[in-house]
Amino acid sequence: MAEVILMPRLSDTMTEGVIAAWHKKVGDKVKKGDLLAEVETDKATMELESYKDGTLLHIGTEKGGKLQVNDLLAIIGNAGEDISSLLGGGGQKAAAAAPEKTAAEPAKTEAKAEAKAEAKPAGESLDLANMQEVILMPRLSDTMTEGVIAAWHKKVGDAVKKGDLLADVETDKATMELESYKEGKLLYIGAQKGDKVPVNALLCIIGDEKKVDVEKIVAAAKGGVTSGGAAKAQPEAAAQPTQASAQTETAAPAANTGNGRVVASPLAKKLASEKGIDINKVSGSGDGGRIIKRDIDNYTPAAGGGQQAAAATAQPGKAAPAVAGQVSFEEVPVSQMRKVIAKRLSESKFTAPEFYLTMEINMDKAVESRTRINEVAPVKISFNDMVLKACAIALKQHPKVNSSWLGDKIRVNHHVNIGVAVAVEEGLLVPVVRFADLKSLSQIGTEVKEFAKKAKDKKLQPSDWEGSTFTISNLGMFGIEEFTAIINPPDSCILAVGAINQVPVVKNGQIVVGNVMKVTLTCDHRVVDGATGAAFLQTLQNLLEEPLRMLV
Repeated sequence: MAEVILMPRLSDTMTEGVIAAWHKKVGDKVKKGDLLAEVETDKATMELESYKDGTLLHIGTEKGGKLQVNDLLAIIGNAGEDISSLLGGGGQKAAAAAPEKTAAEPAKTEAKAEAKAEAKPAGESLDLANMQEVILMPRLSDTMTEGVIAAWHKKVGDAVKKGDLLADVETDKATMELESYKEGKLLYIGAQKGDKVPVNALLCIIGDEKKVDVEKIVAAAKGGVTSGGAAKAQPEAAAQPTQASAQTETAAPAANTGNGRVVASPLAKKLASEKGIDINKVSGSGDGGRIIKRDIDNYTPAAGGGQQAAAATAQPGKAAPAVAGQVSFEEVPVSQMRKVIAKRLSESKFTAPEFYLTMEINMDKAVESRTRINEVAPVKISFNDMVLKACAIALKQHPKVNSSWLGDKIRVNHHVNIGVAVAVEEGLLVPVVRFADLKSLSQIGTEVKEFAKKAKDKKLQPSDWEGSTFTISNLGMFGIEEFTAIINPPDSCILAVGAINQVPVVKNGQIVVGNVMKVTLTCDHRVVDGATGAAFLQTLQNLLEEPLRMLV
């Protein structure tokens, strides 16, 4: 039976999406997990995957077309199936034909939907997605299926304005700030700190308490939160004494959270970047010390200095060491990021037939060149920057290594987008240096440093980590001589870079001290053969052993 796919709300402020590209056309076979389309939202271009097997019978608009949230995006069913009943009147009628379906949930049959509708009172059949007072959990990353509430910055009863920070939501890739896109009073929160909330489930209600039937909305959304604590959120918040509220507000940080993340509105961050202002030195005047536009407008270096000195002075007491012989351990919940890392890399490890190629590279001339380059370079160039540049040039000469495995076809990429693995406290992020072959060493060095800082501050956005064609993982700075890395799908290869060590080498028949670096290329044998990978490494070796070739 044909299933309707509606335009999902992919960001907290999204009201419509633009089709940036279709990856399937009407008549094509579609499997679960296949990439259907790329949707441009108000914040990023995200990939939309199919959650059903079948044939693509209809698309709601062509490339470049706009669709409102919950408009008809596509229909998937059996080849030749009659879908006229789903097309009458466009997206809204199509949506009405499938009231229990959302783009982020697995599709249910019409029979189950009708039975569920009959079991519910008529008053609970509400279209929460189109209610102005309702805020649902947005999909804040391309692979997100649920979010964890890291912190609430408002409590029930507080007045909320547009742009106010409501909560911090931990996704599978980063912790992101959720801002309010309406004004009113916070009447209800659907999950407490630490609770998991599926995409499109009820997150909170904001509005006029005299006009909004909170109980009716909550009843309609019942079951959307995985934690049992959500149902108690409103009465518990209402029962908090005024004294506790005052203490909470007093304890709020001025402009920086305990994990080093600056609390500021997106507009304030943008203005600070444009004006060259270090936002860490700005004192916030918004709720909870949040930095807003007027703080940037009124900031002067003299006024901004020294105001963060009092932050983080109190250190939590350390637990006493365990008694000798006593069993002691700590169990830490798995973060969303770690779950996705485990899932994606397990899929890569157990589905891709990998093989490994290791080569030693003499880095004597690279060491000498880097010293001379840094004498005149506007930013300090690292060995990793030189490896990245050399890989970019080598990938242009060996396009098969720059290819992607897509199941029933291989995509040979003509552009070179290199992902750089960056370790963060919760796991690993891979921001992408785009068109690396066209950038200078200084540009690459600057971009990699900015990405590393954003990753550690949890400021990376989906557009920063999407679209790699090749990946580099470097553990040389930790003294690791040699290792193998797991491919980052859908890339076909990843390069593991070890440390540069001084070892005896033979030059002109004499044993001398040389600087040697080992690299290991992990290859997906479905795309890259041994000879192809070896030829790539030879080119990489030639470029790093004679760095002047990278300038030609």
